[in-house]
Amino acid sequence: MNHEAPMWNDAFGISWLDFNLSNVLMMVIASTIVFIVCVAATRGLQRRPKGFQNFMEWLIDFIKGIIGSNMDWQVGRMFLPLGLTLFTYIFVSNMLGVVTMWAPHHTLWWKSPTSDPGITMTLAVMVVVLTHYYGVKLKGTKEYGKDFTRPLPFLLPFKIIEEFANTLTLGLRLYGNIYAGEILLGLLAGIASTSILGFLGGFLPLLAWQAFSTFIGFIQAFIFTMLTMVYMSHKVSSDH
Repeated sequence: MNHEAPMWNDAFGISWLDFNLSNVLMMVIASTIVFIVCVAATRGLQRRPKGFQNFMEWLIDFIKGIIGSNMDWQVGRMFLPLGLTLFTYIFVSNMLGVVTMWAPHHTLWWKSPTSDPGITMTLAVMVVVLTHYYGVKLKGTKEYGKDFTRPLPFLLPFKIIEEFANTLTLGLRLYGNIYAGEILLGLLAGIASTSILGFLGGFLPLLAWQAFSTFIGFIQAFIFTMLTMVYMSHKVSSDH
C-alpha cells in the first residue's frame, strides 16, 4: 500500500504547522454523520418508540449501562452525553475505512480517521483532561489533590506515571486495532483487483474481514467508552 497522505505543509505561512487533509476531511465527515443521526433521532418522537427511535433508545440504555456499571447514576448521569458522543463518533469513524478506501493517484483520502495515531491520542488526551476537570469540579481542588497521595504518600510518582500510561494505552489501543484492520483490507482488495484468479481468491476473504472489522470497530468503540467511564469514576467517586 504505497499511499501518501495529502499534506498541507506550512499552513497559513507558519513553518511548524502542517495539516493532514485526509484527517481533516474524514473528521468532518464522521462528525457530520453523527450530527445528522442525532438530529434525525429527535424528529417525530413517539411515546411508543419504533424503528429508528427504538434503536436510539436502545443505544442510550446501552451507554447508561456502561456508566451505571462504573459509578453511581446520580453522579454518572451527567456523563451520558459524553459517553453517547464518544461511542457514536468512534464507531462511525471506525466504519468509514471498512466501507471503502479511496486513494486516487496513490494519495489516500478516504480512510478511518481513527487509523491515525494523532487523532486517537488527541481523543485520549481529551478524555484524561476531562477526568481531571470533573474530579476538581466535583471534589474541590484540595480534596482531589489528596487522592494522589492515598493510601500512601510515596505512591504519588506512580499515580502520575499511571496518568500518562492510561493516556497512551487508551489512544494506541484504538489506533493499533483500526490501522491493522485497514492494512489487511487494503492487501485483500489489492489481491482481488489483480486478476480473475486473484478476485476469486481475495473477494470472499475481503467480505469476511469487512464483517470482522465491523465487529472490531464496535468493540473498540465500546472499550474506549468503557475505559473513559472507568477513568472518570476513579476521579469523581469517593470510594476510589
